[in-house]
Amino acid sequence: MRRPIVLGLVVPTAVAGLVLTTAVALLAAAVIPAAPTPPAVRPVTETHFGVTVSDPYRYFEDPKDPGLAAYFKAQSAYARAVLDAIPGRSALAARIAQLDNAAETIGDVQPVGGTYFYEKRPAGANTTRIYTRSISGGPERLLFDPDRFARSANQHYSIDYYSVSQTGRYLAAGVSEGGSEKTVMHVVDVHSGKLLPDVIDRAIYIAPSWRADDRSFYYFRTPPARPNQPQSEKDTKGVARLHVLGRDPDRDPAIFGYGLDKNIPFAPEDAAIVTVSPRTLWATAAIAHGVQNEVTIYVAPAATALGAHAPWRKIASYADDVLGGDVVGDTAYLLAHQGAARHRILAFDLRTGSLRTARVVVPESSHVIEDISLAGDGFYLRDLEGGLSTLRRLALNRDGTPGAIADIELPFAGAIAGVSTDPMVPGVTFGLQSWTESPRIYRVGANLPLTDTGLRKKSDVDYSGITSREVLAPSADGTQVPLSIVIPKNIVLDGTHPMLLDGYGAYGIVIRPSFSAVRLAWLERGAIFAECHPRGGGENGEDWHYGAHIATKQHTVDDYIGCAQYLIAQHYTSAAKLAGEGTSAGGVTIGNAIVQHPELFAAALDNVGDTNPVRDEFAEGGPANIPEFGTITNQVGWNALYSTDPYVHIKDGVAYPAVLAITGANDPRVAPWIVAKFAARLQAATSSGKPVLLRVDYDAGHGYLGSSRAQAQALATDQDAFLLWQLGDPSFALAWPPAH
Repeated sequence: MRRPIVLGLVVPTAVAGLVLTTAVALLAAAVIPAAPTPPAVRPVTETHFGVTVSDPYRYFEDPKDPGLAAYFKAQSAYARAVLDAIPGRSALAARIAQLDNAAETIGDVQPVGGTYFYEKRPAGANTTRIYTRSISGGPERLLFDPDRFARSANQHYSIDYYSVSQTGRYLAAGVSEGGSEKTVMHVVDVHSGKLLPDVIDRAIYIAPSWRADDRSFYYFRTPPARPNQPQSEKDTKGVARLHVLGRDPDRDPAIFGYGLDKNIPFAPEDAAIVTVSPRTLWATAAIAHGVQNEVTIYVAPAATALGAHAPWRKIASYADDVLGGDVVGDTAYLLAHQGAARHRILAFDLRTGSLRTARVVVPESSHVIEDISLAGDGFYLRDLEGGLSTLRRLALNRDGTPGAIADIELPFAGAIAGVSTDPMVPGVTFGLQSWTESPRIYRVGANLPLTDTGLRKKSDVDYSGITSREVLAPSADGTQVPLSIVIPKNIVLDGTHPMLLDGYGAYGIVIRPSFSAVRLAWLERGAIFAECHPRGGGENGEDWHYGAHIATKQHTVDDYIGCAQYLIAQHYTSAAKLAGEGTSAGGVTIGNAIVQHPELFAAALDNVGDTNPVRDEFAEGGPANIPEFGTITNQVGWNALYSTDPYVHIKDGVAYPAVLAITGANDPRVAPWIVAKFAARLQAATSSGKPVLLRVDYDAGHGYLGSSRAQAQALATDQDAFLLWQLGDPSFALAWPPAH
């Protein structure tokens, strides 16, 4: 073990704690300012369905409040001063940078014809770019660098999505500044690498679908913002439009979406997605209902989908529980969960049949069918079984009807992060990783042996001393909750190890095994990482998702608490050494965990967390979450939101854990004021004397989305340093409260 260094002095490990405490107390007094003046309390009291709630910081929700910007800046500066004063942070930052800079990242691989397109952040590079390379091998070529739009070294741009035309001639990429997700679409000539004049703003979230003419595509666009528009109405009432290269986007005709056809109802927060495929003469139009996984689907002849009067015909309603699908010839293939909690695939002829007469081509089984992807030699099914991925191929006959289904053997047990196909080319490209195996990208097909594409090399980061375990932990009602544990080998389970327990549990999202080079900086200090897979996620299919949904959302919290209690009971850690983390919708999870059971945790990370759910629907993007969490406008929704809102249940005089609350000033998904209100209330209420810090990144959005490598490293360093300080690692000991 490396001996700690304090102010240039080498300190024997046995006395490190005492010397660190003394030396840093002197340092802290010089560099940590007094805590900011607490924000004013201006209570707003409301009664909903007989429940009266007082909100002391409601004014945080008004971006025009004159004191709000000053509050954020003061809190951010104070958090920065405290985090920078933690001994060991500099050495930890260097180690995290060393681990992270050694690794390249590659994602969103799209095979088109004989060419790969992919996003890549080379080792040491700060941002992600788009490259291209022949599928058969050879050198890669940088095609698109979003930082070409940066006007200064302090700015960064990120890629939100991209899509390649059917021949591979053009690429459309959505780009936004500082993680804002305020997307502007650009078009690149793949042959020359030059940008075309086409620039489309407000083209958010959804990658375009190119038509066969190679000169036009469907895309989703929202209307311009109105003066004084409420936050909750931003990025709503969008429509799918058709763009032809060279045409003014403001003249692009509306094809499908909000307000176009009274017979096709749209909610303001719904998204319209129009797609075409070289495998069929039909166009497909889908309505994505907020954050829900279920979609409504219409079809029309592709030749007619040129304006707002295409003869769209509904083939699946929201109530049919269809998750997606594709069309081959005249046969529609739909992935659905109605009557099949682990999903099945249905098929019918669009000319003569309907979903009511559809035949089951892949029945429900022990596999959860996560998605299907069309290739030239059939559909590839990404499945989940026992927390790990499997891959199957459904063959197609010459007429597009289904054939046999076969399993594909994977090179190691892990998680398939993405499946990519070209509908005209046989084979599938997929990424595979595990908690301890770094990601690689493989290709396989009906007549193609499994091969490593070489797009991503095996990491040099040494995980040979790390192992992982998959266990089950009992929840409050006896439900067995999957729990993943990543742990140094040969560790003694004596309850003395710092542990970070992460948890999410929403939208049916599956948290898969994922390799992290940076995580080694945590593990090599004798610390442990665990991932709870609570209800609300999709690890066990739709029953697992809807087992913690609106009225039953407390199950997510109970499952997470059950995992924490299991880890303590099995002596992986103790309450004095346990930290919790929740990100985004996981803010409901970690926020309630520390408010309902503060005695179980020494520290917590509230990472862009949704910790004030009763106010969600008044924030930007908030109405889209109503189907998942409920609305305060009816009693069922109010009861659910109120009962699992950690902010409104904070009590004065309770000894809460130390908390690092994290937000990005450009976050469009969880408003910064949600995180700020939670931090302010905890600061005012806690009796533990432990720090509650609000960390604000003014060039960031929602967590790691759109962040640069430097930002991600800085965030990981702050998180680990804060937790190691609070969990008692002597190399990170900082006297608290600081003397002034």
